[in-house]
Amino acid sequence: MARAGLTLERLVEAAADLADEVGLENVTVAGLARRFGVKEAGLYARVGNAHDLRVKVAVLALAELADLVAAALAGRAGKDALVAFANAYRDYARLHPGRYAATQVELDPETARASAARRHSDMTRAILRGYTLAEPDQTDAVRLLGSIFHGFVSLERAGGFRHHPRAADESWARALDTLDVALRNWPPQPDASPDHT
Repeated sequence: MARAGLTLERLVEAAADLADEVGLENVTVAGLARRFGVKEAGLYARVGNAHDLRVKVAVLALAELADLVAAALAGRAGKDALVAFANAYRDYARLHPGRYAATQVELDPETARASAARRHSDMTRAILRGYTLAEPDQTDAVRLLGSIFHGFVSLERAGGFRHHPRAADESWARALDTLDVALRNWPPQPDASPDHT
């Protein structure tokens, strides 16, 4: 039986800490049970299997990241908001590598709707309003920002920039400058029906 006081919230937070320590892929119900000195069987009713546990860590991580980004964005617009969002995202990935990995877990539609996943998209769209992008350009820009942020952070976490003399922070700042320029000078949609006159 699970020890008294082991609430689902406490178990998920411990699993998130474990993910930061040993990697999300190594988070298991057995490992969580060892952490608390309880029997594995006693946790299954609360956290489900390893996949269910990782999904719960993902939901927690998405909420934490959304809260950090929202605080960073408060009162900011345009490039200032873009940089604040990007830096909060990158800082979270650096401080919480296992939790960050969990933010990339594919969630079923119902869990995604109930999680903070939508908040991330809404905050990104809020930044883009400062650049006056309409649909479908706004969706394309959301995907571009997500791809660049995740790509840079993933390469950095994997040590991809370690052996180059230029500091990763300098490249990050230039990438954000470039994104700002691209968003302010977004190309028009190609004409779907060219005039053949």
